[in-house]
Amino acid sequence: MKVTVVGAGAVGASCAEYIAIKNFASEVVILDIKEDYAEGKAMDLMQTASLNKFDTKIVGSTNDYSKTANSDIAVITSGIPRKPGMSREELIGINAGIVKEVATKIVEQSPDVTLIVVSNPMDTLTYLAHKTINLPKNRIIGMGGALDSARFQYRLAEALDCPSSDVQGMVIGGHSDKGMVPLASLATRNSVRVTEYLDDARLEKVSEDTKVGGATLTKMLGTSAWYAPGAAVSALVQSIACDQKKMFPCSTYLEGEYGLNDLCIGVPVILGKDGIEKIVELDLNDAEKNKLKESAEAVKKTNELLEL
Repeated sequence: MKVTVVGAGAVGASCAEYIAIKNFASEVVILDIKEDYAEGKAMDLMQTASLNKFDTKIVGSTNDYSKTANSDIAVITSGIPRKPGMSREELIGINAGIVKEVATKIVEQSPDVTLIVVSNPMDTLTYLAHKTINLPKNRIIGMGGALDSARFQYRLAEALDCPSSDVQGMVIGGHSDKGMVPLASLATRNSVRVTEYLDDARLEKVSEDTKVGGATLTKMLGTSAWYAPGAAVSALVQSIACDQKKMFPCSTYLEGEYGLNDLCIGVPVILGKDGIEKIVELDLNDAEKNKLKESAEAVKKTNELLEL
């Protein structure tokens, strides 16, 4: 199993690290345009192999896509990250061109690859990949919902004063501060709905804190977060590589599901060896349906900024 990570910055390096440590891939290739940067990250990570007890080979490359040939999965993290005060949508001008070029070069070397898009604005750039790259729709995936759901579960566990492992919760909709739809009505603690423990006001605060989870960290760190995004990507990659058929909310191309068409947005999917193997349609309440519709309209407005 060969995995390529394009972009050797903090997010890309975290993706590569988590994938390597889990020891399910034979090789991870890190690629970057900055001279020797990916090679340095790869060497640094390889020097942890004996300490962290993994056998995955990590290779760095400066813009040599031939090193990515025959990749089973490729993760695109390249592009400029958010700075304090920036929205994800503001990144589209630069990042759209980067993602289109990267995806094209990856597919030239690995025509059977499954692409995972991490770069922002993630839903729109996933849509761009669908419209410009010759791959089946089940093999182009946007990462956002898996990360947003992890942040939702963190906030739920904080409110419940319990371990995160006790909590299950999902966020659907667009990967943006206003577009996320945390599904508080379906969230549980060990199969008991969290609505049994938390009142509406606290659940609303949990949801709002989840929506601004990325912006909160960007303000604190001065740039985008990287540990949780890297962990989210590694979970998606592992489910595909190991045919685990786990359910994650991911940005996927919709053709009528949830009453939506011709856009990519976060909904629950089953991830296995063929990428997205099934789109799961949840029984949402009226408020959740309306929020998802509003989120879809916002994503479509951002999509209109693309030059397709």
